[in-house]
Amino acid sequence: MTFGEQPAYLRVASDLREKIANGSLPPHTRLPSQARIREEYGVSDTVALEARKVLMAEGLVEGRSGSGTYVRERPVPRRIARSGYRPPSGANPFRQEQAADGARGTWESSSEQEQANAVVAARLGIEPGERVMRTRYVYRDAGEPMMLSTSWEPLVVTGRTPVMLPEEGPLGGCGVVERMAAIDVVVDNVVEEVGARPGLAEELLALGGVPGHVVMVVERTYYASGRAVETADVVVPADRFRIAYHLPVR
Repeated sequence: MTFGEQPAYLRVASDLREKIANGSLPPHTRLPSQARIREEYGVSDTVALEARKVLMAEGLVEGRSGSGTYVRERPVPRRIARSGYRPPSGANPFRQEQAADGARGTWESSSEQEQANAVVAARLGIEPGERVMRTRYVYRDAGEPMMLSTSWEPLVVTGRTPVMLPEEGPLGGCGVVERMAAIDVVVDNVVEEVGARPGLAEELLALGGVPGHVVMVVERTYYASGRAVETADVVVPADRFRIAYHLPVR
């Protein structure tokens, strides 16, 4: 193989990917068998198998037990809006979006106390082992899971206050800024870092994905005078959604 030349399995995968993209292999069509790929492209069984693995890892095809490998239907990505503007209600971006006419969004949550691990402690600026309130969310659109979120709040800030449980009490369901203001903590900054990685098994199970699917992860942290008062991981399936930011011009 000369410098810059693709391995054979990538060339085969590229050609099959193009056929999927241009409609020659439409959704729900069975992918050519390993033997057919071997004959059509003049490659070995190993190359044919590796090419199929590439397409499966990219989420373009899926295996069906006892039936074969089929082209997946590609959903039209939906936008999840995140905004630098604060809505008057104090609602978080998902709740604000779902208030629109025709939106059918729902969510469920559960909270429990735990000891902060090293990663969460570093993000919150506390010592590992300190108590935090962890809240897990599943957001759905028309019943379809669309987003997961896990947040952690240091109990040294919220413990024994009316906002200790994010989804209960007089301000249950309000955004972090409004809840913190109720206990005289003024949030003045929020940082979000967006990355991508293969979804964890439990994430893909909750989101309806398959092994190898990529998720976008937003690491969000709210600060009050330089002190972190909440940090969260927001997980979104990359094949079905896009994250759109609307930021104010200062």
